[in-house]
Amino acid sequence: MSHIIPPSQLIINPDGSIFHLHLRPEQIADTILLVGDPGRVPLVASHFSDIECEVASREFHTITGHYHHHRVTVLSTGIGCDNIDIVLNELDALANVDFATRTVNPQFKQLTIVRIGTCGGLQPQTPLGTYVASQYSIGFDGLLNFYGRRNVVCHLDIEAAFLRHMGWTGSQCIAHPYVVHADPSLLDQVAQTDMVRGITIACGGFYGPQGRSVRLPLADPEANCKIEDFVWNGMKITNFEMESSAVSGLSLLMGHKALTCCMVVANRLCEEANPNYKQGIDGLIHVVLSRLFQGDMG
Repeated sequence: MSHIIPPSQLIINPDGSIFHLHLRPEQIADTILLVGDPGRVPLVASHFSDIECEVASREFHTITGHYHHHRVTVLSTGIGCDNIDIVLNELDALANVDFATRTVNPQFKQLTIVRIGTCGGLQPQTPLGTYVASQYSIGFDGLLNFYGRRNVVCHLDIEAAFLRHMGWTGSQCIAHPYVVHADPSLLDQVAQTDMVRGITIACGGFYGPQGRSVRLPLADPEANCKIEDFVWNGMKITNFEMESSAVSGLSLLMGHKALTCCMVVANRLCEEANPNYKQGIDGLIHVVLSRLFQGDMG
């Protein structure tokens, strides 16, 4: 007999939708684009030929429609890996749990998940406007450490090398970083030859975790310099953002394909930032959509 998931573990609303996202299983596509800002959802949907459904709940704004006859969902997550934990678990449940019986479906459905976001560049080859595809993500958030089989999907050799390089010991109260990879086939399909590939750090905050100090001192004032100097098999840490590790890590554990693509809107080396990036991010949206369905646009 299949295990019945109790209501305390999976909350289903009276209308048959899942607790936070307020979506029903039939309202999501197999290809899902994640954006942070709820206001960016209509921008992505402006590329669709039609809109099938639209649902808004808290910071989670969802539109499902069609791009060149392909069914696609765009969903806003808000900011941070804690929100990604909600979004990925609820999307997986929508795809793979029978809400009527509260049991896992006998046939697994794999989702393709691409996060489209903004980031801060950390290297000379990541100036403003650069598109970066996260081949690896280092999670400063600690989220994956709460899940079983964490070590099965993580690159423990990179973790150990990074900790040695940073000089972080057990005496420091910093969440143990974890390192995960994007889906290789999805990375090649979307990044192709013109996106910068590298290592992304997903930070647990915008200020202190990314080396910003306004009024509070930093625990490790040299952290950013050490991060910029870290090298693994010829790859450097290219950028900071706040969600890629949870997107890739949870997807790996669940069996989904995932990738994060970001546009650089600030470069920490040059101390430059561009708050007016809407046109550039729309270009990234177009690139991701066209490459996801390249050669199958009929």
